[in-house]
Amino acid sequence: MYSVGIDTVEIERIERSIKRESFVNKVYGDDELAEIKERREHPRSFAVCFAAKEAFSKAVGTGISGFSLSEVQLLHNEKGAPYLKLCGNALALAKGLTFSVSVTHTDSIATVIVLAYGE
Repeated sequence: MYSVGIDTVEIERIERSIKRESFVNKVYGDDELAEIKERREHPRSFAVCFAAKEAFSKAVGTGISGFSLSEVQLLHNEKGAPYLKLCGNALALAKGLTFSVSVTHTDSIATVIVLAYGE
């Protein structure tokens, strides 16, 4: 089984949203926020993480329902490769799937593709 999700967000829109603490607390997980802080809290980092949550929801076929956005975290391994860390309902929705993630951005947009595969 294979499925794919993709999302593109305008960085400026996320930059406006992250000014609200309630948005940040609702959308981003603790580990994700720690990585974003290491990256000097650049709006591109917030935007890429947000797009990853949307792309995940499309890859599992639920849309943004059945899980909290903060349960899907975009993190990076020691070589800088992105991966998803799931918990709670998002982990249950994943049903043992494996995910590959690709991210890109310009000065104005961030795009993430999530490939889900498994039995």
